[in-house]
Amino acid sequence: MIQVENLQKTYHTGFLMRPKKVLSDVSFHVPKGSVYGFIGPNGAGKSTTIKLLTGLLRKDSGKILVAGFSPSSSESRKHLGYSPEQPYFYDYLTGRELMRFYGRLSGIEGKELEARIEWALSLVNANKDWADRRLRTYSKGMMQRVGIAQAILGRPELLILDEPMSGLDPMGRKDVREAIVLLNKEGVTVFYSSHLLSDVETISHRVAMIVGGRIVREGTVDEITSNSSAEYHIHVSCDIPSEDVPEGVLPQGTTPREWICKNGEQRDRFLNFCLQSGLPVVRVEHQRPSLEDVLTEEIARAES
Repeated sequence: MIQVENLQKTYHTGFLMRPKKVLSDVSFHVPKGSVYGFIGPNGAGKSTTIKLLTGLLRKDSGKILVAGFSPSSSESRKHLGYSPEQPYFYDYLTGRELMRFYGRLSGIEGKELEARIEWALSLVNANKDWADRRLRTYSKGMMQRVGIAQAILGRPELLILDEPMSGLDPMGRKDVREAIVLLNKEGVTVFYSSHLLSDVETISHRVAMIVGGRIVREGTVDEITSNSSAEYHIHVSCDIPSEDVPEGVLPQGTTPREWICKNGEQRDRFLNFCLQSGLPVVRVEHQRPSLEDVLTEEIARAES
């Protein structure tokens, strides 16, 4: 559904218009029918990439295809629904009036439009009494819900969302996660950026990690996290003085009954020590790193 190859983008900023490279050789592929998470720190190039995909910015070089078309082509936009991180709407309209406005722009009229509006608002749990209040009275979370509702109003094949869960409370995040999953089950391909990595781990089929304008990891969540270092937490039934344990094995907090091994070699040495010392092992936990752990590691590597 989305193909990006060797994408380059440079901004010219300041009085002297000095060049600043934002994207360097960015490549990824979003399969049709998938939920694809796009993650990275602030300033890494996530929003720039999304603006290039939607045709709001022009690339310097490289290749972008959205539903088989260039983002600058009107054909690509027929397949696309988009909600930016900070949507700006006419704030004298109500939420429902805004939906009618965008629906008519999309060529939807009459009873079909009203049915679509009700469907889109209910999907993100925005079919409340505040849907008939003026947008200027909305909180950020309310505005996010209406922004996503207008993006899906035309029933797009591809939905692109920039930080869709920003500003939402826990119930709002749950509603948006469930809406993304439901749309995907109906065949919609979803490409979205997010700083809420626990949500990304929950709903994404594939993830691309961008740091400093470069893709540093790409794959399923399992593929990304399994390629990083894993810890082993070993619980024993009695206290062990720290000076007795093998080198490199550390206690978890202040308790001498849970010990952390940074790799398989340390785990095996510690288990052998317990066996020889007659210390009963209660359980061994394999602690795979989260996406947040991996991203933190990649940011530190980029800054070193």
